[in-house]
Amino acid sequence: MKLEEALKTNKFTNEVHKASINLLYTSYWLKSNLNGSIKEHGITPEQYNVMRILKGSHPNALCVKDIAERMIEQASNVPRIIQRMLVKKLVVKKTSGEDKRETLVSLTDKGIELLEKATLSVNTTTASRLNITEEEALQLNLLLEKLRH
Repeated sequence: MKLEEALKTNKFTNEVHKASINLLYTSYWLKSNLNGSIKEHGITPEQYNVMRILKGSHPNALCVKDIAERMIEQASNVPRIIQRMLVKKLVVKKTSGEDKRETLVSLTDKGIELLEKATLSVNTTTASRLNITEEEALQLNLLLEKLRH
């Protein structure tokens, strides 16, 4: 769908302005689609992000600070997210042997299993929503990285 149709306007200052609005609109659209896939599994998108981060270091645990640095949404309250995941038995916490002030977090087997199921749903949603080729995805990634540079 064209941006003008979605927003019911064609009043953009210039193409750069339109691109910035298009990027915001598309980001919310994609996030909304992915959130539905994740919530089917009884977790929040932030919990899913924490699980993906922990899986990347598995079997090694990560400290809360390292998890927070890797979050997609930097404003996330990681200790609160982890606390809710503890209740669901998706993660375990332990005190670092090297620094008693540091808390280490790792995925449980239940957390790994749930992450795998949720990732299948996310991948299915992504494949059905993002109608682009690998080459187009590469170009998009380069442009997005250029924007953030």
